[in-house]
Amino acid sequence: MKSIRITARCPIRTTLELVGGKWKLLILFQLMENPFRPSELKKRIPDISEKMLIQELKTLVESGLALRKNFGEVPPRVEYSLTEMGREVLPLIEEMRKFAGRYEENLLQQRNSGT
Repeated sequence: MKSIRITARCPIRTTLELVGGKWKLLILFQLMENPFRPSELKKRIPDISEKMLIQELKTLVESGLALRKNFGEVPPRVEYSLTEMGREVLPLIEEMRKFAGRYEENLLQQRNSGT
């Protein structure tokens, strides 16, 4: 694997700025197949606070990874979906899921073998 020089705009730093943190990837993963209203996302990610969910959705929209659709109704109704650039993150999420599976399997094997 090629070594990457760490600079202010290195690819790893850029990726972490866009999707790093506790919630962004989980939100993007939920938006993978369908658009959702914030209340629906909150049900799917129950341990996120409403304030944090709204904040992270705003950040994802500002970065161009998610789209906010306002239906112009009363009471207000908005829905979030992935942009094309947001869909570019999905293979990264899938690789992270695979890594986590391998990692947990390895831990289990270590515990069972006593190492």
